[in-house]
Amino acid sequence: MSASVEVRGVTKRYGNVTAVDNVSLTIAAGEFLTLLGPSGCGKTTLLRLIAGFETPDAGSLLIGGVDITNRPPYHRPVNQVFQSYALFPHLTVGENVAFGLRMQKMPEREISQRVAESLTLVSLTDFANRHPHQLSGGQRQRVALARALAPRPQVLLLDEPLSALDAKLRRTMQLELKRLQRQLGVTFVFVTHDQEEALTMSDRIAVVNHGRIEQLGSATTIYHQPGSAFVADFLGQANLLKATVVERDLLGCVSNVRLTAGMELRLSATGVPATASQVLLSIRPEKVLVSKSRPDAENVFSAVVEEEVFQGATDYLVLAGEGGLRLNALLANESAINESIVRGDKVWFALHADDLVVVETG
Repeated sequence: MSASVEVRGVTKRYGNVTAVDNVSLTIAAGEFLTLLGPSGCGKTTLLRLIAGFETPDAGSLLIGGVDITNRPPYHRPVNQVFQSYALFPHLTVGENVAFGLRMQKMPEREISQRVAESLTLVSLTDFANRHPHQLSGGQRQRVALARALAPRPQVLLLDEPLSALDAKLRRTMQLELKRLQRQLGVTFVFVTHDQEEALTMSDRIAVVNHGRIEQLGSATTIYHQPGSAFVADFLGQANLLKATVVERDLLGCVSNVRLTAGMELRLSATGVPATASQVLLSIRPEKVLVSKSRPDAENVFSAVVEEEVFQGATDYLVLAGEGGLRLNALLANESAINESIVRGDKVWFALHADDLVVVETG
């Protein structure tokens, strides 16, 4: 599949602050790529550079193989959906969707056809004559999408467009956005700090930190194989454990480590430098296996449940182990009649070697 967006060594500074630091990124045509990171990490600045609202201090930007680095926004084959929706309150839904097409001096017959098609896509055909104040938040969001899609851009940029919606509607719109993107085949570049949104919708995620892309990959890869402590901690929850290398196998791979709390773990880690003597391990809370009876597994230790929080589908546990070790665990509540684990219980926990990921070495 040919590249739709290419970011080549792009840097953007504001005074002494480097908002985007020598970023290179290729986004395939028809891909849903999410820029994920905390506030101030540079993800929105990168989106604005693609849109043309900012000019890079270094590097270049291409869409469909054409250099658009110095083109103004209205000469780029992109459109954008903003967090505020920015609908015109005095115009009807249909007139809002038609606005950009009229600015392009498109014939009225074609405008009418495009408006009808766009409203059909977002299931708002019966709302064409309403005004924005007569719509719900989710409906206004769909109007903003229809308006952005009506000119048929090659790339649609979305800057945290779901953040103003309540939690239930946001989850519904996440699935709706992904369905729409697949149906149209338009390249979506989506900015968010919400991990659930990124995991739910993205073909790939670029985790941004301090103006750089910390890790780029599929949601599954980034979640299960985080490339750094920042990625492990930011995307979902993670237990981060410092350890010393005590043994390697015949191939030089780390096979055993000792935690600062004193317990020794078996690993199946690969790619750790031969000179590394210290490692930082990551394990997701749902991978910490907890039971009241000792399991027949590797890396098994005892602990006391320090905290237990019922979360409906899951139970969140804080385990206090030997040597001051603290672990977070997440247990599925598969049945109301299952034996429950509560605060103060003595339990066993197991850490499978394949679930322990090395995120830093020293």
